[in-house]
Amino acid sequence: MVKQVNIETEFITLGQFLKLADVIQSGGMAKWFLGEYEIFVNNEPENRRGKKLRDGDVVYIPNFGTYIVKN
Repeated sequence: MVKQVNIETEFITLGQFLKLADVIQSGGMAKWFLGEYEIFVNNEPENRRGKKLRDGDVVYIPNFGTYIVKN
């Protein structure tokens, strides 16, 4: 099941996204989480918390789920 994450701006960073999607509890955990877990954005491995996610981007985190960014 794909979970939809709604944003109200043109883009959101991957670090902000993780918090908004309730994957992490605080923004400060983003760097640690990206170092410990594999994350794929549009089927490409990604580990930069500043990566900009835009409407329609798909984020897959094994054992957590698949998310789509919607504006």
